Amino acid sequence: MLLYFIALNIFKLHRFDSMAVPPTYADLGKSAKDIFNKGYGFGLVKLDVKTKTGSGVEFKTSGSSNIDNSKVNGSLETKYKWAEYGLTFTEKWSTENTLGTEVCVDDQITKGLKLTFDTTFSPNTGKKSGKVKTAYKREYLNIGVDVDLDFAGPTIHAAAVGGYEGWLAGYQMTIDSAKSKMTHSNFAVGYKTGDFQLHTNVNDGSEFGGSIYQRVNDKLEMAVNLAWSAGSNNTSFGIAAKYQLDSSASISAKVNNSSLVGIGYSQTLRPGMKLLLSALVDGKNINAGGHKLGLGLELEA
Repeated sequence: MLLYFIALNIFKLHRFDSMAVPPTYADLGKSAKDIFNKGYGFGLVKLDVKTKTGSGVEFKTSGSSNIDNSKVNGSLETKYKWAEYGLTFTEKWSTENTLGTEVCVDDQITKGLKLTFDTTFSPNTGKKSGKVKTAYKREYLNIGVDVDLDFAGPTIHAAAVGGYEGWLAGYQMTIDSAKSKMTHSNFAVGYKTGDFQLHTNVNDGSEFGGSIYQRVNDKLEMAVNLAWSAGSNNTSFGIAAKYQLDSSASISAKVNNSSLVGIGYSQTLRPGMKLLLSALVDGKNINAGGHKLGLGLELEA
């Protein structure tokens, strides 16, 4: 009710904008999620490198070290786009020794339809997995159906989002064909304009959540989220903000009802080089320690 009360007052300040293609179900409320998640890397030292060759092959390398346990994780991804035929080939490798191959066909069979064939293989265990993804988008509609291939029986993930004049409604479900059972059933509604977003969702009829995103001005963005589970008195609440100090630097901050305070700072040192600093402070135990720091460096050429 609080979210709707705030939203109804803000709606009066915003013009209804036409919506060409609504977002996917996973991207509903994305602007608020980005304010809470992007620019933070608590407890990690991380390096991300993106490069592109003259022939159009893209390389993405990522490595991170956990400060607490010194565990190192890394991944390598190569991508090549054959634009003439709408094809994209992606190869992936991780330090868990998992190999992945993805082939994507976009806008070839019909406009708005995207087909993806995704496979993974672990040489250590011999485990193989595959997934077929389909996505179709057009004005006012975005539909996706993914099938996890399994010898015991495929698992089907389906989602659809409809949008009209800023209003959004979506449904997501998962069916385990081996058990002939629907394992997930989620519903969401929302409202979106250029500088304001409202999102509410119900997962499996027992988990309730909502978020509000507001671009206050060209420099300041704010977000609020709420979550509550049926049968439990645990309610989570958080507020976050991002402020653009200048064209190359920004600062982010967030706090939740558990008194965890996060602060992030981003600085573009030069074109293609960005430094990320972050810290997480437990407000209830300032003197007890256990606070976390994070350091990240992003390179792109």
